[in-house]
Amino acid sequence: MRASSSLSEVQRKAAVAWFEKGIAARATAGLLGVPRPPVRGLYLRWRIHGRGVLMTQPPTSYSFEFKLALVERFLAGETGPDLAVEAGLSSPRVLQKWVRAYREEGADALRPKPKGRPRKSEAPPPPDTPERLPIRKRRSRPRSPRFSPTAMPGTGTGASIQSCSRRAGRSRRRPC
Repeated sequence: MRASSSLSEVQRKAAVAWFEKGIAARATAGLLGVPRPPVRGLYLRWRIHGRGVLMTQPPTSYSFEFKLALVERFLAGETGPDLAVEAGLSSPRVLQKWVRAYREEGADALRPKPKGRPRKSEAPPPPDTPERLPIRKRRSRPRSPRFSPTAMPGTGTGASIQSCSRRAGRSRRRPC
C-alpha cells in the first residue's frame, strides 16, 4: 500500500473488508471514523484490484505507444475505470493524468522524460565573448566620490560613511 496514505494498515484492511461486504466508500469512512477522501481513493483502487489493493508494488513504466492507445480510446468514449481495469493500471487517475497531458501538450507529452539532473558537458567553458566583457568592466567601476569614505574630509582609508558623518558633525537622522 502507499506509504503516503493517511490510513493505517489496520484501517485499510478494515475498509477492504467493508468493501467486500458491499459497503461503499462514504459509509465505510463513517463506520471507521476517518476522512472520506483517502477511503474513496482506496475504494476506487479496490474496484480495480480487489484485495490486491493492500499489496505494495514497485512503480511501473509504460511505453509511449501503450499510453497513446489508451488515451485515444478514452477520448473515443470508453470510460476511465474500465480502461484502467483492462490495462492493469494502478488507478484510473494515471489515465486521467495522461489525458490531461495529451490535451495540453499533444502526443509528445506522453513520451518518457529524462530523470534527474542533466549531465555536465565535457566541453571546456566558452571563452569570454565581447558581449560579456562590458558587463565586467561596468561592475569593476569605482564608486562615486560622493559615497566614498576617503573622499570626505578628515577621514582615512576604510572608514565607514556613518563615522565620516559623525566626524563632520552630521547626525544619522538629519540628512546631509
